[in-house]
Amino acid sequence: MTHHIDQLHPGMTASIAKTVTEADIILFAGISTDVNPAHLDEEYCKDTVFGGRIAHGMLSASFISAVLANHLPGPGTIYLSQTLKFKAPVRPGDTVRATVTVKEVNVARNRVALDTVCTVAGKVVIEGDCVMMPPARGQAVAGTA
Repeated sequence: MTHHIDQLHPGMTASIAKTVTEADIILFAGISTDVNPAHLDEEYCKDTVFGGRIAHGMLSASFISAVLANHLPGPGTIYLSQTLKFKAPVRPGDTVRATVTVKEVNVARNRVALDTVCTVAGKVVIEGDCVMMPPARGQAVAGTA
């Protein structure tokens, strides 16, 4: 469902959960070309501060994008800005819950500001905020009727 600017209000929230798999990490490394051994080499990681492999921070952050694009505001939404603070690592097998919450709506500018957070087992791993431009009324949005 697409939410237009006049349908949004502070406090609205949406989330998704995704378990980070080995395949996700390998595919993300290939797509992003980020082949840091912290993500790919268990032997290397044994002696790091994390004591084992961690998922790419931007892989986990991308789940925020999925909530925004698919749920709130929804299909046709355009990202304008995003801040991120990485608070804790995500490991292969962790389930990341990405949640967005509307904090401000500017109808005149067609902008919405949202708080963004990712958690693993209730612990915050990423926090930030973003500004989005929801689709205008009458704008064609693929996959909607």
